[in-house]
Amino acid sequence: MDGDDEVGASAMIDESMSNGVESASPATAAMGEPMDVEAYAAMYTGRTKILRLLFIADKCDNEAMNLEALRMAYDEIKKGEDTSLHREVASKIRGRLGPKYNVDTAWVDSVEKRAILRKEKLENELNGYRTNLIKESIRMGYNDYGEFYYTHGLLSDAFKSYVRTRDYCTTSKHIVQMCMHVLLVSIELGQYTHVANYVSKAENTPDPLPAVTQAKLKCASGLAFLETKKYKLAARKFIETGYELGNNYSEVIAPQDVGLYGGLCALASFDRTELKTKVIDNVGFRNFLELVPEVRELINDFYASRYASCLEYLEKLKANLLLDIHLHEHVEALYTEIRHKAIIQYTVPFISVDLHNMADAFKTSVVGLEKELEALITNGQIQARIDSHNKILYARHADQRKATFQRVLQTGGEFEREVKSMLLRANLVKHEVTAKSGRKF
Repeated sequence: MDGDDEVGASAMIDESMSNGVESASPATAAMGEPMDVEAYAAMYTGRTKILRLLFIADKCDNEAMNLEALRMAYDEIKKGEDTSLHREVASKIRGRLGPKYNVDTAWVDSVEKRAILRKEKLENELNGYRTNLIKESIRMGYNDYGEFYYTHGLLSDAFKSYVRTRDYCTTSKHIVQMCMHVLLVSIELGQYTHVANYVSKAENTPDPLPAVTQAKLKCASGLAFLETKKYKLAARKFIETGYELGNNYSEVIAPQDVGLYGGLCALASFDRTELKTKVIDNVGFRNFLELVPEVRELINDFYASRYASCLEYLEKLKANLLLDIHLHEHVEALYTEIRHKAIIQYTVPFISVDLHNMADAFKTSVVGLEKELEALITNGQIQARIDSHNKILYARHADQRKATFQRVLQTGGEFEREVKSMLLRANLVKHEVTAKSGRKF
């Protein structure tokens, strides 16, 4: 079994390499250094590649990285037919890359003329199918319409066209195909309620799903939970993703992202036991973590209580994580949860902790640490009190003495009752006192 898992991992890594993707995610490969935009973009295909490049251009402060992302986005858009996005990118470049990267009027006119003719043809074909009431042809006609709208960046229209195919689906395969189309558009629109609904529809089809489709659905569900800040549920979905995913869902997510998103969400939400059994010892998920070794190492450091090293990894990863289109708005929340969990775990084994030593372990000041501890104590996450003068944290074990006395008194009371009961029984036997039942049989 382990051998098969290792072969699967090797195949996935080899597949990534064959597509021009390094075994380590470019977003994390050179920690503390600017992202390799070209290598990062190579992990994706389709519109998500363009949208991720534009997101990097919007969020990064590095002028060279900004222009590189815009240049690549411009070139990628010219391979498709989204003229609106082409104009948007050209306006963002503002002539900084030379006349070659201005609005290509000839290309825009050509694409839009072809689009008018294509739409008329699709409309005539669909009207004919409706007249003849051929369900399969009508389904394919709406699919063609959805693809047309999606290609031209009209996502809301694409969504409506794909949804309309539902009434003409005659097999489980058709339903799953419809769901996958809707999921793709919904993720780009940020409509994660639809994502959750259509993942459920696909999973509830009567026929068994291929392993690759199951992996795609796990990823889509994980993204939906991530966007709604349900980090524990997101972690579970990413961890359950099969390594059959490979690069088969690059229009939405890369295998490196599964390891990255799943690892960080697990760190923020899993307890120590879950982290060990569901992440560290999970052979299937380990295949994804191998693609992001920094995340793998920080998880191991966290579990081994090497908090300084773990937090150092996190800090170096932060700049590039803020450029991730799905993760950026969750970075602060995830980091806060991970840090709080580390602080709590650090204090658990001790009756008292020197705040100076603890501050050194967490690479912070005593004053800053004291404020964090105050918040955790107030929230009831740490049962302790702070000696602010001597800078010592005392666990609230003083109650143990009181609890011991209470247990002793309780045991003594029970012993006294048992002795009295025994003496009463002995006296009754001695004086031959018996109780007769008043019941008549």
